[in-house]
Amino acid sequence: MREVHLVAVGMMDFGKYPDSGIKDLTAWAMEDLLSSYPVTKEQIDAVWFANAGWGMSIGQHCIRGQVALAPLGIGEIPVMNVENACAGGSSAFHGAWMGIAAGAYDVALAVGAEKTFVAKDATPEQKAQGFKGFLAGTDVEVTTKLIETMQAEAERKRKEMEEKGEISRGGGGARSPFMDIYSIAARAHMERHGTTQDQLAAIAAKNHHHGSLNPRAQYRNDMTVQEVLDDRLVSYPLTRAMCAPVGDGAAAAVLVAGDALDRFAEVRPCRVRASALSSGTVSGGKNMSAVTAARAYEMAGVGPDEIDTAEVHDATAFGELAVTEALGFCGEGEGGPYAASGATTIGGARPVNPSGGLECRGHPIGATGLAQIAEIFYQLTGRAGARQVEGARLGLTENGGGFIGTGEAAVAVHILEGPPD
Repeated sequence: MREVHLVAVGMMDFGKYPDSGIKDLTAWAMEDLLSSYPVTKEQIDAVWFANAGWGMSIGQHCIRGQVALAPLGIGEIPVMNVENACAGGSSAFHGAWMGIAAGAYDVALAVGAEKTFVAKDATPEQKAQGFKGFLAGTDVEVTTKLIETMQAEAERKRKEMEEKGEISRGGGGARSPFMDIYSIAARAHMERHGTTQDQLAAIAAKNHHHGSLNPRAQYRNDMTVQEVLDDRLVSYPLTRAMCAPVGDGAAAAVLVAGDALDRFAEVRPCRVRASALSSGTVSGGKNMSAVTAARAYEMAGVGPDEIDTAEVHDATAFGELAVTEALGFCGEGEGGPYAASGATTIGGARPVNPSGGLECRGHPIGATGLAQIAEIFYQLTGRAGARQVEGARLGLTENGGGFIGTGEAAVAVHILEGPPD
């Protein structure tokens, strides 16, 4: 296979844009990319476009990439449309990498765009309907039967904690069913390993601090551990500050074959050392983040101790905890103490989610994986500003999508190496 390099990234400020559509979001991310790096639209040989919800929201089920990119003058070349739940963006990146590595193309573009924001003036029924769209990232027939059970268990646990005087804040309201899935996993981890809600709050507070340093993050408010704990309960032990918000966003990346880099003499490319994509199974039994990471480490010829910084799928604070264990950054059951030690903070042994992660940078589904890629590119090329991880040479992204059986339906892990000094 040919070497593949990342030469340019672009993204917009993640947030809530009720009056803008997918075409607008895509245009903003592409404008950022094309204005920041010496890359032109004419150099692109093929595109992979990621989106999950455009069809459910307005009926744009097909040719999404062609529709979003045509107004920008990107056409005639192949456009592959990608839908892989929350792992859509990283799956698009994997497709672009594969197309170049296989020799089919020299220059490929990966783009992800998503609108998940529900308007403030929406009725409770409309908000609930919006959250139902997240069910599409699961086996719908199975999940709908589990939702009531999961929510009842979360409510039972909340009332139990209130009666013990351990919490005094109420939960409730429309929410993604994924929050109940995460809360069940978090409670099981707490019972098995002694993980505490305070440790989860430490992860969220760390990400809020990192997000406060990121001008493109949806949430830029620094929070203390106590403020995270005092926020509204979503599904015990998860408070609102521990959960990724809904919002809109887009991100993009240009990949180039190693033997075509001379066309981009002014860029500082990052080599794609590994691109691994896996799917879960109904039978479960395997941690697919761990399985996919092992494949990526083998492909890159490195181990977890050599990774300087990582962007991981923290749809909740517990998600980050679980992934740090799966990636081998710490042992099984040690994710809570590892985070509480400060190891994952900028300035720590291995900063995790220096962008603020999904919890604070935001989680517009189809764009998330590429926003992770963009952050690692910024870090490895010294463009991260106040959140720069000093001396970062190897960066990793882990992006999960949906649930099947008892685990993730899709997982992508990428390892990037920074340019020579």
